[in-house]
Amino acid sequence: MSELSHEEKFIIEKLKEKEGKLNYKDLQILCQDEFEGVRLILKKLKEKGFVEYEGGGIPGFSTEIVLVKKD
Repeated sequence: MSELSHEEKFIIEKLKEKEGKLNYKDLQILCQDEFEGVRLILKKLKEKGFVEYEGGGIPGFSTEIVLVKKD
């Protein structure tokens, strides 16, 4: 995971804590005191193959985020 930014690592850790699935809204709340731009970071994580979610590049407010790559 060394190629990941602090923010990307933070999101992956939060997903691991929640058994690999988390609603975007809940994830946003967990990240709000650490950093901004959660949607863009999730887009990068999706491109790298770490997470999956329905829809296009940027997740919607009610989208479920699923961790697929845990290393």
